Amino acid sequence: MKAITYSEYGTPDVLELTDVPVPKVGPGMVLVKVKAAAVNPVDWKIMAGYLDAAMDLQFPAIPGWDVAGVVESVGIDARQFQPGDEVIAYGRKDYVHGGSFAEYIALPERLLARKPASLGWNESAGLPLAGLTAYQVLNRLGLTSGETVLIHGGAGGVGSLGIQIAVALGAKVIATASEKNHEFLRSLGAEPVAYGEGLADRVRALRSGGVEVVADFAGGNLDATLAVLAEGGRHASIADSEVEEHGGTWMWVSPVGADLQELAELVDQRNIRVEVAKVLPLAQSAEAFRLNMEGHTRGKIVVAVDA
Repeated sequence: MKAITYSEYGTPDVLELTDVPVPKVGPGMVLVKVKAAAVNPVDWKIMAGYLDAAMDLQFPAIPGWDVAGVVESVGIDARQFQPGDEVIAYGRKDYVHGGSFAEYIALPERLLARKPASLGWNESAGLPLAGLTAYQVLNRLGLTSGETVLIHGGAGGVGSLGIQIAVALGAKVIATASEKNHEFLRSLGAEPVAYGEGLADRVRALRSGGVEVVADFAGGNLDATLAVLAEGGRHASIADSEVEEHGGTWMWVSPVGADLQELAELVDQRNIRVEVAKVLPLAQSAEAFRLNMEGHTRGKIVVAVDA
């Protein structure tokens, strides 16, 4: 099969389109024919060696954790899915090796969920990691209907989904972004505020008593978070471990198929959308990585493998 691989740490220049064997399908595993895969910052951070101290990697490695595709076959004792099922997954395994930038990927069935009917392949590929991150953070924080949540980084992949999930839960949402993205935030259901100096004052002007919940999807916002958090409020960050020293929760997304299935159903029920900035073919994966590294796009960078 065709796959993007790299045999050493480095820049996107180390990525190559190669021929590799189709992965084996062991007990409890599912072989997925990949339709689309999405790039996330963690993909190029692993490729660059930034996470070498934390994650095992086997060269040559196929990058990618986000995937949307069709079940090709199932292993012994895999009972939840059948060939032909349309699925999505946040396919993070115990070590980095066989990722989603390939024609096929083998995954434990516990990581899979059924593809949202309301989304196309490219949008579905962009949902798992970003959507699960937002979903799990808001669930951990216990966000409920009628509460107000401040979302840092509202225009990003995680933040834009977090806004929509919070709105679907019945919460009121204030979200930070640059002014050029304020209309986009309004279209998602959030009240936008500009980040930077004076952020706490701007939030207090909208919610004088403070907010019950803060979800930080950007980092560097601890002072503002503490300044606007109501008494007894809860906060979490995916980018700043210092929140733990101030009663907050530092989180990283977990690959839980059951959570992803709940999210997929919420997407269909509430017409939650996934913003896709650009779609490139598998052979241009290096360019997809470069675009994601630049960080200037609003929405997901997706690689179409079998369009």
